Amino acid sequence: MVRSVTDSARDAISSTGQALGESTVPAPRRPVRRLALSPSRASDFKQCPLLYRLRAVDRLPEKATKAQVRGTLVHAVLEELFAKPAAERVPATAYALVEPAWQKLQQERPELAEELFTGAEDPEQEPWLASARGLLDSYFGLEDPRRLQPEACELLVETELDNGVLLRGYIDRLDVAPTGEIRVVDYKTGNAPREIGEAKALFQMKFYALALWKLRGVVPRQLQLMYLANRETLKYAPDEAELRRFERLVSAIWQAILTAGRTGDFRPSRSRLCDYCNHKALCPEFGGTPPAYPGWPEPTADAETVLDRTD
Repeated sequence: MVRSVTDSARDAISSTGQALGESTVPAPRRPVRRLALSPSRASDFKQCPLLYRLRAVDRLPEKATKAQVRGTLVHAVLEELFAKPAAERVPATAYALVEPAWQKLQQERPELAEELFTGAEDPEQEPWLASARGLLDSYFGLEDPRRLQPEACELLVETELDNGVLLRGYIDRLDVAPTGEIRVVDYKTGNAPREIGEAKALFQMKFYALALWKLRGVVPRQLQLMYLANRETLKYAPDEAELRRFERLVSAIWQAILTAGRTGDFRPSRSRLCDYCNHKALCPEFGGTPPAYPGWPEPTADAETVLDRTD
């Protein structure tokens, strides 16, 4: 239950605090963030404008899946692993980080345990945690983290293009060589995809490359996708001409989003992916009715959840 404090009561509390010598420094406020384009939201709009609206504008809640949360868990463990001295970045350390990372995720999102499991004694929980350890084992089969010293993990990149498009995203890992070459690394906890999925993954990586190029003036030397489920690595080397073309593509997507935002005309686009959509019951393509369009969102200071960071 949320309670409000009247002006007189607030004044009395303030006076009492000053009399007792307590600090009157106000609590820090969350920064106001305007709607930005991330790789996931851009992909949503390309896939289905209505899906974009329901996620980015209406911000309808979606039930997390075990696969999604396991991916977030593995990312969190790898971030913690790289925070440790190089000599400690061994499998046993990573395995020991799984349980604390899961507890931390539940503190940030208390509903996760209820959505995924029936309780702490759910017999499916331990095999699920074991599967996360298995993915970490696959990671160690792809590279030795003791030989790496990333510049950053879970790096927020945010930049505004000349035409006003605000790009925002989180990079799993950024490696910078002593000579200045940049490598962008992204962990995927599923299998390496087929052609369509590979194009979607490369779209995400080019998005990060574009943001870094604008922020640092350097085109990343390599984009690296690590697919942990089947231990495959995909490497790609972009160039400046390609990023200029990609910038025009991203700008066109954003202009299409703004046009739909002004009118509220976010049309559904039917595809095979509809079977996996959380909002299928609201889609006109399947006899549903979306909620009334709330209008284009104003900048907010809403808290960002851990799943918001997962691309």
